[in-house]
Amino acid sequence: MLDTNVWLDWLVFEDAGVSHLKRAVRDGHAQIYADEACLDELARVLAYPLLDAALDPPAQGEHLAAARTLARLLDRDQALRDVHDIALLPACRDPDDQKFLVLARDCGADALVTKDRALLQLGRRKRRPLPFRIVVPGDLAV
Repeated sequence: MLDTNVWLDWLVFEDAGVSHLKRAVRDGHAQIYADEACLDELARVLAYPLLDAALDPPAQGEHLAAARTLARLLDRDQALRDVHDIALLPACRDPDDQKFLVLARDCGADALVTKDRALLQLGRRKRRPLPFRIVVPGDLAV
């Protein structure tokens, strides 16, 4: 699963640092999950000034539609619900980032791909490890 900044690198900035992820998804070797909370944040951020100017509404809509096409939307009713499968999550320093941890856990992700320092710091903790890795795009071997 991808956080908002990685989505921006993929959709808006066409960052070469995520090209291996694009190939893996295109070739069926990886799958991206999203939920409405994460997509709502992406929609808000797409309206911010990016590349020294705000994207126009049609471009914002195109990028959001691309994310919806690329990602598998997690149905909260079908998320992991067995009490033994639900890992307790630490609280992220930035409460706005907690939704990414929850989504990664609930969809059974292998990795949460991010460049966010607070999330990456949680991924390095030794006490009570998470059921998924937290990695920067370049560290994800796909």
